[in-house]
Amino acid sequence: MNKPIITIPDELFAPAESLSFSGTFLLPELTLGADTYTFEHPLNWNVLVSNTGGSLLVTGIVSGDAVTTCVRCLDPAEYRLEGEVEGDFTIPGSDVELTEEEQEECEPLNEDHTIDLTSLLVAALSLELPQTPLCDDDCKGLCSGCGANLNYEECTCDKSEVEEDFHENPFAVLKNLKFDDE
Repeated sequence: MNKPIITIPDELFAPAESLSFSGTFLLPELTLGADTYTFEHPLNWNVLVSNTGGSLLVTGIVSGDAVTTCVRCLDPAEYRLEGEVEGDFTIPGSDVELTEEEQEECEPLNEDHTIDLTSLLVAALSLELPQTPLCDDDCKGLCSGCGANLNYEECTCDKSEVEEDFHENPFAVLKNLKFDDE
C-alpha cells in the first residue's frame, strides 16, 4: 500500500476533461483532540479529477472502519466512516486567469504533475469523526463511585453515599485516590 499519490496524465490538461482514480490507503491511526482512532484495514478512496479551465478539481469519497475508546465506559467504539474528498489545484502556465479567491483556495500542482491525496483524505475523515465517541448511544458508562462498567454489572458502592458526595461536590469521587508518593 503506497501513499495515495496520483499522476495527472497529459489528457487532463485539456479543459473539461476528467478521469477517475481509486485505490487503498493505509492509515494506522488518526488523532483528533484527545481521541485516537485506529484503522485495522486499509481505507478505500475513489476520486474524480476534472479540469475546470484553470485548475484541477478533485472530488470523491474515502471510506473505512475506525475504532476508538468510548468516552463513557472505555470499551472499544467502532465507526464506519465515509468522507467527502475535495481539493483544487492550479494548473501552471494555464491561459485561464483565476480570481483572487480561487487562487487562495487552490494549491499549485507539482512540477511532476502528481497530487498527494493524503491531506485531503485525512481531512475528509476528520470531518466525519464524532465529537463524543460512544460504544452505543445508550452506554451507561462507569460508576463514579466504584468504577463498575454499568453496561455489564451493578455497582458495589453505597449509592446514597456516592450520590450525596456527588451533589455536594462533583470532584468528591476523587477523595480516595491514592498517589504513589503517599
